[in-house]
Amino acid sequence: MIGTAMKAPGVRRWLALGALAVAMLTIGLDVTVLTVALPTLAVDLHADTAALQWFSGAYTLALAAFMLPAGALGDRYGRKKFLLAALLLFGAASIACAFAASSGQLIAARVVLGVAAAAMMPLSMSVLPGLFPEPAQRQRALTIWITSTAIGLPLGPIVGGWLLQNFWWGSVFLLNVPMVAIGATAVALLVPESSSDNKFRLDLPGVALSIAGMLGLTYGFIRCGQEGWDDGLAWAAILGGALVLGAFVLWQRRAAYPLIDLGLFGAHGFRWGTVYLVLVNFAMFGIFFTMPQYFQSVLGTDALGSGLRLLPLIGGLAVGSRVVDRVLPKAGLRAVLTTGFALLAAGLGMGALLTVDSGYGLAATALVLLGFGMGLVMPAAMGLAMDDLTPERAGSGSALLQALRQAAGTIGVAVLGTVLSTQYRSSLGELNHDPVSDGVNAGMGVAHKLGDPAMLTHVQTAFMDGMSVMLWVCAAICLAATVLAATLTRRKPVTPEPETDAAQSVHAS
Repeated sequence: MIGTAMKAPGVRRWLALGALAVAMLTIGLDVTVLTVALPTLAVDLHADTAALQWFSGAYTLALAAFMLPAGALGDRYGRKKFLLAALLLFGAASIACAFAASSGQLIAARVVLGVAAAAMMPLSMSVLPGLFPEPAQRQRALTIWITSTAIGLPLGPIVGGWLLQNFWWGSVFLLNVPMVAIGATAVALLVPESSSDNKFRLDLPGVALSIAGMLGLTYGFIRCGQEGWDDGLAWAAILGGALVLGAFVLWQRRAAYPLIDLGLFGAHGFRWGTVYLVLVNFAMFGIFFTMPQYFQSVLGTDALGSGLRLLPLIGGLAVGSRVVDRVLPKAGLRAVLTTGFALLAAGLGMGALLTVDSGYGLAATALVLLGFGMGLVMPAAMGLAMDDLTPERAGSGSALLQALRQAAGTIGVAVLGTVLSTQYRSSLGELNHDPVSDGVNAGMGVAHKLGDPAMLTHVQTAFMDGMSVMLWVCAAICLAATVLAATLTRRKPVTPEPETDAAQSVHAS
């Protein structure tokens, strides 16, 4: 029994899952679609560099800070009602973003958007056990859920680039509205309500400590990525956030109704499923951080062309996520996770071999391998972790899992960005133009302004050196994950069950 939940009829639950997948796609899109709109926003909203950074940073901070409380609220008061409220809030905030008349208005709307997304992610995942109590169908549902989120990331630049070529910048936010409307309607009509049977009191001190700690830690690493690792304020925020999170963990050990169940980390499946999901984030962010820059700065594509060149990643991800459901019951988690991480390491290593003269073919091959590996690892690791969540704490457990992924992604971007920029500056060597060291785009701008083809080639080569070192780091992480998966994964394979026509049709989409 899952709280007050009632099992949804067969066809209705797959329709509900399809609508949830559409709604979750908006979050993946929103993470990357803004990147292609930043140059336009700088002009139309008269936004300076700090404002442009906060357009993304405000969303990330809100997302990280409110995820844990959102999961606990769903467990206590009802996951369906909070998910429905979050979807409606996300739609309203998207409209506010689209029609913002100043940088301050857009930043405020992005904060609200992040709060709504912080509730959507864990609560949409936490209703799946109630919709799909059978292990095999729950694994299939998790595959669809996480794939819809992941596909939104590379789709963002494609959709955003096309919209900006044909409409005004607000259209990149209005895109969310019809998708959220579909999700909210389906949740209202098709998703059964569920909550914890134990009507616990909300851990208000835990809420305050978790928000403050996640805000400090996330802001500190965002600032490190922007200002460098010698920034005192960034380290003060990181240290402060870490201390507050330490106090949060101590409080959770003594609280009568803790916000999170620390005992989950004692469960083999949740512990290692979380580790694998955190590690695969490095592969994802390593690619999304470098490949668009490579396409634009080295191959000379525009934003839309850069997005279109990520299509092999989407293709590999779609195929991998389809294959995993068929292979997992027969081969088991160990084989699937080991193979998936090995493919990720191979794809990242192939990407690290790219040079200024490589062209697109090698990059496309690397993207296919990466997409296929992600399609294997993410659903399998998510299922491994979710199998250890009790029905009583599905919301808070899902929130903990997503919060750790979010924090790891933020830290990963800061660390990997520093690796790239350090090698880039080192490879520049004898060039004495200060703006060149700010990044490949600034360096290319100086080279074009001076009309110096040799400098342009040098800047591009320096960027490729930095990209190579960064991707080798990511490949090493995935190779270590391959060894961990091969030696430590011991969960039995999922027993196959008949697949309904509705399930097949939703998954095929």
